[in-house]
Amino acid sequence: MPSSNSTAPQPRLFGRQRLHDVLGSGKIAEILLWKDKKLSGSVLAGFSIIWFLFEVVEYHFVTLLCHILIAIMLILFVWYNAAGLITWKCPSIYDIEIQESTFRFFCKKLNWFLRKFYDISTGKDVTLFFVTITCLWIMSAIGTYVNTFNLVYIMFLCMITLPLMYERYEYEVDYIASKGNQDLRRLFKKLDSQVLNKIPRGPVKEKKFR
Repeated sequence: MPSSNSTAPQPRLFGRQRLHDVLGSGKIAEILLWKDKKLSGSVLAGFSIIWFLFEVVEYHFVTLLCHILIAIMLILFVWYNAAGLITWKCPSIYDIEIQESTFRFFCKKLNWFLRKFYDISTGKDVTLFFVTITCLWIMSAIGTYVNTFNLVYIMFLCMITLPLMYERYEYEVDYIASKGNQDLRRLFKKLDSQVLNKIPRGPVKEKKFR
């Protein structure tokens, strides 16, 4: 761990931005950071139940979807028709509405991903290029041994837990990430100087201008 008397500013993964702002400052950020514990717990429980039904019970997607829709239709039918007999509030579809900000958030993140992917692929940062290639290769190797749905569920668990852990242990994570980044840069500089620069290149032919 770094000394507490150090005056050098500690590098941060997301610069000066708070993690809540990085995640969009909306409902998604509140779910991932467990600001609303009931909603975050419900989302986690819902995904876990879906994973259990597909992987353990071995439900087929179409069968599960039809059974869920049948159950919802029966509940709404009983609720709607019993609302007049008992002092229940009649269900309304207008109470269930997906906010436009949710779609804007996903579109914004998709556009950011496409631009970032393009920048990395062009090789502007060679270190980041090789790190990305390595990570994708590792993920492809893992994908041959792990079921796709299990991999998606593991990624979801990481999404719902890692932001909260980072917010609680931000300083320690930033320190470890900074050290790891420095070690990777030194490794790639060594690779560039000892391997890549020693690869023989053919002579560059000068273009003749008329």
